[in-house]
Amino acid sequence: MPEVAEGTQDDLLLEHQLCFALTVASRSVVGAYKPVLEKLGLTHPQYLVMLCLWESSPRSVRDISEALAQEPATISPLLRRLETAGFITRQRVPGDERTLAVGLTPLGAALRQQATAVPGTMMDALGLTREQVGQLHASMMALIAATKTASGNTPRR
Repeated sequence: MPEVAEGTQDDLLLEHQLCFALTVASRSVVGAYKPVLEKLGLTHPQYLVMLCLWESSPRSVRDISEALAQEPATISPLLRRLETAGFITRQRVPGDERTLAVGLTPLGAALRQQATAVPGTMMDALGLTREQVGQLHASMMALIAATKTASGNTPRR
């Protein structure tokens, strides 16, 4: 059996695993969003789609999927539900029948005003300052970029 380097005896403890901490943190944060987003009539994945559209609308399904680092097949069911709720429209682009343009309805655009309270509500709920959120976000984006580099892929965003 190979000799274990000093300081690595505890490396395989669950509590020391980065993947475990990220998984639990992700589930916990998304769970904390749930009651806040329910008031808007959105799930967390739908909220992310709406954030994309509030930044720029209309957008193609491909553009939304790239912004969210998700496959188009994952985004499509979310779009159907958002359309049924009256928040978005989906229309074929004239001259390019393969491209679907996703745009906000007046109801979806108006929802943005209500959603402006979400970041502050979440910072309060999680006991974080705007600066701490910025630092966490920067760390997560650096981690995402590192995983893309390690796997030979370029970061999507």
